[in-house]
Amino acid sequence: MVFYVDSQKSSSAEEIAFLLNKCILQYPGRWSELVFLCIGSDRVTGDCLGPYIGHQLLEHLNTDTHGVYVYGTLKSPVHALNLSRISRQIKILHPEGLVIAVDASLGQKKHLGYVTIADGALYPGAAVQKELPPVGDIHITGIVNIAGVLEQLTLQTTRLSTVISLADTITQGIVNYTNSLICL
Repeated sequence: MVFYVDSQKSSSAEEIAFLLNKCILQYPGRWSELVFLCIGSDRVTGDCLGPYIGHQLLEHLNTDTHGVYVYGTLKSPVHALNLSRISRQIKILHPEGLVIAVDASLGQKKHLGYVTIADGALYPGAAVQKELPPVGDIHITGIVNIAGVLEQLTLQTTRLSTVISLADTITQGIVNYTNSLICL
């Protein structure tokens, strides 16, 4: 099941935290670490959502002490050219890790600015017809623009304000969720 959250609602960060928790509680495997795999390129406006969220998570989370790891930032993005290698590295370094993949996506006009959260793997690059390996146990996407024709151009001409607004909301939702773990 895919959950849609309107990022413009004032309660959207709390809703993201709640739905992320719901997906994690339904995850059938055992895990002892959370790994956020933030996918995208810092060279394309519409595709920089993942690395920007990764950058923000490193600033907001105390990743040293809570078993939370972040891959894919503005300085060190995870993209089509290194995704397979980084995925293998995560499996080796975090065998007990629950991987939450984060990426930008294209969608219907009515869902522009929405966040999706769902169980199961993410298929990065699907909107631009790239065949990349599926990644993640749970995934979060931000719908940055409308799907249709010339998807690569659509990503290149996506408004930065849309990306930043979505990233801020998704980051706050993740931070709210991880803060609730610390309180337990």
